[in-house]
Amino acid sequence: MNNQILIVGGGFAGLWAALAAAREAEITGGAIAVTLASRDDHLTLRPRLYERDPARFREPLRPILDAVGVSLCLGCVGNIDVAGRRVAIDHEDGKSAWIGYDRLILAAGSTLAIPAIPGMTEHALNVDTHAAAMALDRHLRDIARASKVPGHDSIVIVGGGFTGIELATEMRTRLAAHGDPATAARVRIILIERSEVIGPDLGAGPRPVIEAALAAAGVETYLAAEVTEVSADALTLATGERIATATIIVTTGMRASPLAAALPVERDELGRLPVDDYLRVVGIDGVYACGDMARAYVDESNLALMSCQHALSMGRFAGRNAACDLLSLPLRPYRQPRYVTCLDLGASGAVFTTGWQREVSMTGAKAKDLKRSINEKLIYPPRGDRAALLAAAQIDPPPVETRVPA
Repeated sequence: MNNQILIVGGGFAGLWAALAAAREAEITGGAIAVTLASRDDHLTLRPRLYERDPARFREPLRPILDAVGVSLCLGCVGNIDVAGRRVAIDHEDGKSAWIGYDRLILAAGSTLAIPAIPGMTEHALNVDTHAAAMALDRHLRDIARASKVPGHDSIVIVGGGFTGIELATEMRTRLAAHGDPATAARVRIILIERSEVIGPDLGAGPRPVIEAALAAAGVETYLAAEVTEVSADALTLATGERIATATIIVTTGMRASPLAAALPVERDELGRLPVDDYLRVVGIDGVYACGDMARAYVDESNLALMSCQHALSMGRFAGRNAACDLLSLPLRPYRQPRYVTCLDLGASGAVFTTGWQREVSMTGAKAKDLKRSINEKLIYPPRGDRAALLAAAQIDPPPVETRVPA
């Protein structure tokens, strides 16, 4: 069968690209085969990995894909041959096989950008993947229950952005869940940010709310601070200060999947692929990119961020456009002008902002309810039949579950 769409990546962008491509084939009657290649047979709810009990934040892909007739190929991409329009998939059994495509959608997401600091890779924990979040959770359990471990009473988070703030304000709750509240209350929580302000990318609007929440959570903030060395029991700053700790967590931003380097195009400073308005990779025939791998404009002046919010919508556009491209139907330019943020602030609730200027429109318990709705409902694919899944994959009008994304 011709008209093969191959999607690489089983995260938000990849899953919704698959659903959107299947939907387009359904409504047009076009003969299209869709395959999703992923190293994992589960969707990881990555925006939730700062929360306690991260084992919960996985959804099996196969029941979703089976319902809409999308094939799942498990394995890692070893090579991309754009001239031959094929991709090599390395399987767990050590075997490798080529899969041909007529249209390829790259949606392999991003990875944590760990600073090149001595000892950071070896000794720091993170919440970038499900496995990493589980490792951190086990570590926190051990810390909460073993008061004699050197440095057990200090937790250092390196990176005061979105994830660092959410993790810091949630930390005492997580420790309390593993041990006794007294231990959680007395632990020293330190948030280190190399910028002169907390949450530099979040803007000035929500900063007073964030700062108040960090203070209420008993989080110490080190601003304009540079980490120079990390060891198993300490972290050293450029000032020479040494912080004894058995727990260092790095939350220093993301970089596009290394798979982007397989294409012979110039990437941006975050490793993202250049795409046109239709999410086609510039200069490479038959290849689309979406989510964290794509340098895409959401409107006339703003670029999409590496976020669930943009991946969900971008995936839908990429899947639809790849299918329409094969069927010689008009493509739709990707646009997502509405931008919001909803930042969890632990016991202080949350803060919700609108627009690229991040104007605060909701705080406290009300914003926390919205954050719970986002995390627990809105970012999940529908648990329903084929019709429900395909209906959710439409891009116009926006489906209900993504009108207030995380």
